[in-house]
Amino acid sequence: MQTSGHRLRDVEQHHPLLGSGDEEEGPVARVWFIQDSCGMVCASMTWFLVMYADFVVNFVMLLPSKSFWFSLINGVAFNFLAVLALASHLRTMLTDPGAVPKGNATKEYMDSLQLKPGEVIYKCPKCCSIKPERAHHCSICKRCIRKMDHHCPWVNNCVGEKNQRFFVLFTMYIALISLHALCLSGLHFYTCVKVQWSECSDFSPPVAVMLLIFLCLEGLLFLTFTAVMFGTQIHSICNDETEIERLKNEKPTWERRLRWEGMRAVFGGPPSVLWFNPFAGLQLRRLTMTRSRKSGPEFSV
Repeated sequence: MQTSGHRLRDVEQHHPLLGSGDEEEGPVARVWFIQDSCGMVCASMTWFLVMYADFVVNFVMLLPSKSFWFSLINGVAFNFLAVLALASHLRTMLTDPGAVPKGNATKEYMDSLQLKPGEVIYKCPKCCSIKPERAHHCSICKRCIRKMDHHCPWVNNCVGEKNQRFFVLFTMYIALISLHALCLSGLHFYTCVKVQWSECSDFSPPVAVMLLIFLCLEGLLFLTFTAVMFGTQIHSICNDETEIERLKNEKPTWERRLRWEGMRAVFGGPPSVLWFNPFAGLQLRRLTMTRSRKSGPEFSV
């Protein structure tokens, strides 16, 4: 094997043992969480802004409305989408994106692989791990991640092989609630201009206007950002090419899954309603806290 300062390239194919890399031991599956201060602040801001939008939509616009069915239908729809958005955010943040076992590039492990003549592998000099094809090292997670697309501070995690589906759902639901909030805000402004503002909201006119203006700015910003991210993610999935691979202009050495094959690989199975359900596959058994000698506290379920 070459020195640790160089990456080794697989000239034939990677060993089958390098394809799994799951760090689950027995029935206990670890909940992944990155202890990055910037990411935790951004993730908290995401929740705060969604809660703020929910407060303004419900207490400033819908509850004071004189139309019961208008308030009920829009309230149920907005809160339902908000719950799905926050659930998708949690699943993205707390799901292992596809981390490669750390420090497994040992002589004993290499001998156990029983490599064929002429077959070499990638080795990461930063985390001392044997890397499968298409894995990249994240300096924030301090791990090599399979099919790493990018590290997103808003979800405090990398977007990779195992959590890309939840990130796509997160961007989609945030875009939907942003669009919904903008539509409701425009309708509310139009309605309140025709009547007295005091009859349009339980809040004073200056307070109501300030809350609505901030909501509109937030909605425009989030809608633009998440809609673009959603589009780029779908494009990447359909072309079986991560953002890192596109930026580095890496030539594919793998057999590409195009369009629906890529969608089925990411979302699992044929098209169904479960594709849009961030709770699908969630199995909570027990919650414990363990302490790792290398990485500190880790939560397990």
